[in-house]
Amino acid sequence: MQEALSLHQAGNPQQAQHLYRAILTYAPHHPEAHYRLGVLAVQTNRALAGLPHFRAAWELKPDDCRYWSSYLAALITTGEPGAACLALELVLGSVAPLARDADVYARVGALFQDAGRLDGAERAYLRALECKPDFAEVHNNLGIVLKDAGRPDEAEAAYRRALEYKPEYAEAHNNLGNVLNGMGRPDEAEAAYRRALAYKPEYAEAHNNLGNALNGMGRPDEAEAAYRRALTCKPGYARAYNNLGNVLLANGRPEEAQAVYRRALEVQPDYDVAYSNLLFSLNYTAGHDPEFQREEAQRYGVMVAKKVGTPFSTWRCVPRPERLKVGVVSGDLHNHPVGYFLEGVLAQMDFSRIELFAYSTTFKTDELTKRISPYFSAWKPLTDQSDAAAAGLIHADGVHLLLDLAGHTARNRLPVFALKPAPVQLTWLGYPHTTGLPAIDYLLADAVTVPREEEPLYAETIWRLPDACFCFTPPATAVEVSPPPAAKNGYVTLGCFNNPSKINDRVLALWGEILRAVPDARLLLKYGRCFENEAGRRDMLHRCERAGIGGERIDFEGNSARAEFFSAYGRMDFALDPFPYTGATTTCEALWMGVPTLTLNMRRGIASRTGEMIMKSVGLAEWVAESTEEYVEKAVRFAGEPQRISKIRGELRGRLLTSTLCDAPRFARNFETALWGMWESVGRSHDPEKKAG
Repeated sequence: MQEALSLHQAGNPQQAQHLYRAILTYAPHHPEAHYRLGVLAVQTNRALAGLPHFRAAWELKPDDCRYWSSYLAALITTGEPGAACLALELVLGSVAPLARDADVYARVGALFQDAGRLDGAERAYLRALECKPDFAEVHNNLGIVLKDAGRPDEAEAAYRRALEYKPEYAEAHNNLGNVLNGMGRPDEAEAAYRRALAYKPEYAEAHNNLGNALNGMGRPDEAEAAYRRALTCKPGYARAYNNLGNVLLANGRPEEAQAVYRRALEVQPDYDVAYSNLLFSLNYTAGHDPEFQREEAQRYGVMVAKKVGTPFSTWRCVPRPERLKVGVVSGDLHNHPVGYFLEGVLAQMDFSRIELFAYSTTFKTDELTKRISPYFSAWKPLTDQSDAAAAGLIHADGVHLLLDLAGHTARNRLPVFALKPAPVQLTWLGYPHTTGLPAIDYLLADAVTVPREEEPLYAETIWRLPDACFCFTPPATAVEVSPPPAAKNGYVTLGCFNNPSKINDRVLALWGEILRAVPDARLLLKYGRCFENEAGRRDMLHRCERAGIGGERIDFEGNSARAEFFSAYGRMDFALDPFPYTGATTTCEALWMGVPTLTLNMRRGIASRTGEMIMKSVGLAEWVAESTEEYVEKAVRFAGEPQRISKIRGELRGRLLTSTLCDAPRFARNFETALWGMWESVGRSHDPEKKAG
């Protein structure tokens, strides 16, 4: 045995295996020899071959936790649901004499939890608590499982029970904060994180999570400080670098954000979330060649493909369908710009041609979710699924086309697409550039957002719709268009309701030129919690002042109800689009309220051309500038033409509603034709009955 162990440790598995087997020839009931053969099998990627040896070791010596835990771990990691159930029943069925030992069930629960088997973990933890009701650590771990399973109320109760038994339990305070923050109770979450830090001041994870809560409450300065404190406590903390990048990007500091995302990737090269955020941030800056973004995205694609492993190469979908099965992967099937653009189209789909499956990447639902869910034949959350499990689920559903609505935005599941669970995959709507994934075949666009000369900027094949590449659903909120405020105020008000992350320093510098040329003009900035918080207003004010825009000329507005939000458009004469990442939802909503938007086409991909596409769709091509000089010149000229602005104001909602941007039936037919065309071009090549020409 000693010789076999030495060979094993020295990296000679074949010789070690020979000796382990020789031992069993002379001593068939030697548990350690069986155990070591199982370990060798796992180390050489043959977990199934190791199962009988682990089980034999356990049966020979059932009180040795190495033996039963290795057996259960091997069963769980085979990926077969039946094997995982067997593993659980072996313990819950009292096979071992340790059946009333809470520690045993706690370890079994941890094995299932590590393998992503939340059902098994929950059952094991509950059995542990039957044995030991005051087991604080198990209450905490059960809370994590319940949170991951989308049951936040039960998770909160589990964390609070853990703290009843162990009030100084910093990890449980931190986890309670996480579930409270996820339930939209950030002030309570902040208190929980601060209690965790009172017990454990150098707790990097609690500092990081405190930053998340503060950022969500519109306190970016404090959030940034919390992330930096987390990194002081734990210098190699990739997640804190990623979150620090997010707060920097959200406050118009994209170059700083990119440097921080790259630091996260230095620490953890396969951190796909940070890589997605880096790629997303590149849309906000113009200091790099347009081709660089595609190259960076393709490097992401290579990394993810390597991380997830071998993709599917055969599929279960019907090769000659009467209806195409289309899977929709998104975390935004609720009150969100993606949901708004999708809703009108779904209502006009021909479900005799298309069958939809929703694969939601969040448990969040609201009234929009309830309105659109009947259009889907199935609604299957992927939130608690590993990439492999999610891909397996989609593959088993026999989907023909898999549609990504997130790209590199939050809650994306691009690694699932890298596993190619459907024969045809496409991206649309949620992200204005290339994903970089070779497994995604198409990007849905139009002739304006992706002209022929810009096709090389994308890793996907461009499939152009004949009209606009999305369809705007007019708001249900009844708010009348009001006259331009300049007639009443005696001065012109320019405005921007876009996310402040799009308002970079180059944008502010150009706006400064405009305001100096129109000395009595004012600037109205409105966005969510950012501008209703003193810190958010102060940060933007400092940046504006550096650009030569005095604070006395700026009006800030924060969050408001939907009707009040639309009414706020009545307080501006026309809108200024940021760049290079132009508006989409905000521009359409401005048009609906009669407010034209001056946009700048920087010829850097979809993000920089969306404003152009929208304005041309309503016949206002003159509101598209082709250079920064023209942007300033047109803004100054339009500010001096109040009668013209008033005329446009009176016509614009009608123009929008009669344009192709709002023609949902027409868009739905174009969309269906595109999906069938993609299937005929790519998917039918997988038809085993199709003959070569």
